[in-house]
Amino acid sequence: MANKVGPKGQIVIEKAIREQLGIEQGYMAVQTVVGDHVEIRFYPAEHNRSLLGILARPGQPVLTDEELSEASERAWMQVASEDWLEFESNLRAQEAEK
Repeated sequence: MANKVGPKGQIVIEKAIREQLGIEQGYMAVQTVVGDHVEIRFYPAEHNRSLLGILARPGQPVLTDEELSEASERAWMQVASEDWLEFESNLRAQEAEK
């Protein structure tokens, strides 16, 4: 089934697909352009415990919300890049076996 892109650039991932992949509310969606399409990988939240105070260490600067958001985005993109490199490596290995 095709879905229209909404006015804010949003799309709906069909319920059957979400259920098949086990995607739940709160998962992080990391998007990567691959050739002429977008690949989306979903990563669950590590836990739902409070992290209040985890970054407050003596002598360490306190991050602003924006700095924390940027650091989080960089970390998720690193995870996506590592996953993609592993995928490519496995694909090359499979092709070499043929």
